[in-house]
Amino acid sequence: MNDLDETAKYTGAYVPPAIPADEAQRLETLQGLDVLDTPVEERFDRLTRLARRLLDVPIALVSLVDENRQWFKSRDGLDASETPRDISFCGHAILGHEVFVIPDATKDERFAANPLVTGPPDIRFYAGYPLRAVNGQALGTLCIIDTRPRELDADDLASFRDLAGMAEQELATLQLATLDDLTRISNRRGFSILAENSLNLCRRQKVPAVLSYIDLNDFKPINDQFGHAAGDQVLMSFAEQMRHVFRDSDIFARLGGDEFAVLFTNATAETSGRIFARFDSAVDAMNRDADLHCDVSYSRGIVEFDPAVHHTVDALLAEADARMYDIKRKRNVKASTAS
Repeated sequence: MNDLDETAKYTGAYVPPAIPADEAQRLETLQGLDVLDTPVEERFDRLTRLARRLLDVPIALVSLVDENRQWFKSRDGLDASETPRDISFCGHAILGHEVFVIPDATKDERFAANPLVTGPPDIRFYAGYPLRAVNGQALGTLCIIDTRPRELDADDLASFRDLAGMAEQELATLQLATLDDLTRISNRRGFSILAENSLNLCRRQKVPAVLSYIDLNDFKPINDQFGHAAGDQVLMSFAEQMRHVFRDSDIFARLGGDEFAVLFTNATAETSGRIFARFDSAVDAMNRDADLHCDVSYSRGIVEFDPAVHHTVDALLAEADARMYDIKRKRNVKASTAS
């Protein structure tokens, strides 16, 4: 069981769940799954049916904790499709790493006055197991609810953990579909989902954004001369520098081959230039310290987001791609002239 975060304060009515320290990364991971507000799926419904039957409870849920709500990917025994996050039990459960159990909510000051306890569904017993993504972020829970106080014995807990593990595997399947197998950063699909969400937010909030399309220089000769294992090592090392340098709010991905992209939100071209200066230093250090058989360099095309022009992520990518190739062409012409 996990303890409530020390920063959570009793309000006199009920205690809302604290916000995890890694909330930005957690929400980015959740949004990247593209699972919120999707139709019901048998693979998740099967698990809630099993949980309800095996553990003899009237309600079982696969709950995903979004920014301001908990949304139920699967629900058995409950009509509501979501509830506010600030009254959610699952918001508390994701703060820990083990099963979070409330034997009798009416005797717990955090929940006694909670609307979900004082009114429908009249929660008395709650148990939630945090469901973690491949990268370790807690996305939500498999939870069971009863309208009477109770406890879980050792066998119940073992069964509950097994079911939660199955739910995590299903979420991992969704996440892996948006991750690049080699570098473990977002792939093109994952980037498109995350970037579209971010650009919609930028439109509404009227904040600037910048997209950069990146292509490694002379990558094919690396594969030809040193083999594909050496090329893979270059790609993984390059992605690792992206992880270290870019901000938590930046979205970056390997689009395919030796092509990458990064979307800077709440940033101008000047801001992105300062970040890339740090990235250039990191790549220089990588070339100096890593055993990559060759020095790595790249070309980039940068475009500032214009909501009136760039109606989709693909439109922004296409313009940045064209600018990158123009820079790359001029580089190649200069190199051939010099030789």
